[in-house]
Amino acid sequence: MEAVVTDLFYWMSIALMICIHAGFLAYEVGASRSKNVLASAMKNLLTFAVVIATFFFFGWWFYNAFFQFPVGAIDAATAALPWSEDMGPNVTSVTGIFWGAFALFAATTGSIMSGAVLERIRTSSFLILTTVLGSVVWIIGAAWAWHGNGWLLTEWGWHDFGAAGCVHLIAGAFTLGVLMNLGPRIGRFVGGKAITIPPHNLPLTMLGLMLIFVGFFGFLMGCVVYTNTGYFTIFGNPTNLSAIAFSTLMGLAGGIIGAYVSSKGEPFWTISGGLAGVISVAPGMDLYHPALSFVIAAVGGMLIPYIGRLLEKFEIDDVVGAVSVHGGCAFYGLTVSGFVLWGYPNVAIDGFGTPPDINPLGQIGGAVVLALLGFVPGYAISLALKKVDMLRIPAEVELAGLDLSEVPATPYPEGIPVTTLRNEDAVIGGEEVKA
Repeated sequence: MEAVVTDLFYWMSIALMICIHAGFLAYEVGASRSKNVLASAMKNLLTFAVVIATFFFFGWWFYNAFFQFPVGAIDAATAALPWSEDMGPNVTSVTGIFWGAFALFAATTGSIMSGAVLERIRTSSFLILTTVLGSVVWIIGAAWAWHGNGWLLTEWGWHDFGAAGCVHLIAGAFTLGVLMNLGPRIGRFVGGKAITIPPHNLPLTMLGLMLIFVGFFGFLMGCVVYTNTGYFTIFGNPTNLSAIAFSTLMGLAGGIIGAYVSSKGEPFWTISGGLAGVISVAPGMDLYHPALSFVIAAVGGMLIPYIGRLLEKFEIDDVVGAVSVHGGCAFYGLTVSGFVLWGYPNVAIDGFGTPPDINPLGQIGGAVVLALLGFVPGYAISLALKKVDMLRIPAEVELAGLDLSEVPATPYPEGIPVTTLRNEDAVIGGEEVKA
């Protein structure tokens, strides 16, 4: 019965994480212009399918083989190869349930890049990049930083309960490398000045982020190791769902309020602040007091509009703020956790000794390592695709819209209802109102 409960715990985690992908789909569809709506949706569906498939064939092996630098357990990782008995309907193996949770983490990592590159990347090139990110790069980072015997833990005292480093930071850094080669959308920067290209459906984008919030409860469930003796972090520290509930909800609240204040109420940044807040507290949310989570998250939410404006100065066109929210807040959260949790003991498992206590150098150094692990392949592979003219769609296709060239359907066959603003006199409730 205890094994059944453990299986159901992760089964529910997997199901809830699918809400993240429903959220990303709605988020990006709303953020796109109407001429690119279906292409954006299809790109999200394909990301989900391709990353899960490739994670089965080779991604899971990387996690089991690479936890020591640079490679740690080639022989032991044979059980993670796709032809292993553990990777099939073996009634004595529970590998599938853990693989499933990690596969959804992988798909989430691949999807983080998707919104940043909207409206001008070739689907084929995007799928190459998201496969490398979701089934190779992030999972090597997870082996280093999120495995119970990972070298960042055992050598540097790394602590990152909620995968801010191996998921969000790696994805944000990888995305930055791709954006530098992809270039901005046509008309995004004119004469060195940033021109706002508004989303065609901002309410849908906001609803998508709310769905991601729901999915994050499944994501954070998957960060907990549940056994019949209690709850533990992936590093072996005892924890409980109460601590995670406190920090997650206070992180959401703090991030939204912080982003609302710093963006002066701009809706896109305000709702993105919730995600920024959770990512900011993710490294230490198993240990933070709820009030501290709120403060850390509020500062993280405040930061994202400023990071976004900094990127604009370099004419980097990140449509949904993925680099700011995922990359920037993950680096900030990991740095803060190194100081706030300084001296707190980590617990090594499986006979790998006692690692150093949590410390600033370990957290910041680990963050730099993971940022480079993400940025270098993202930049290098996208540069190679650019050199062979495979990275970006032709200008005429971009101007006409991707739906017209890539999707055999139309999202709005009857047109989009438009509400216009009137400056002249209007009649409201039967009474004339002067403008």
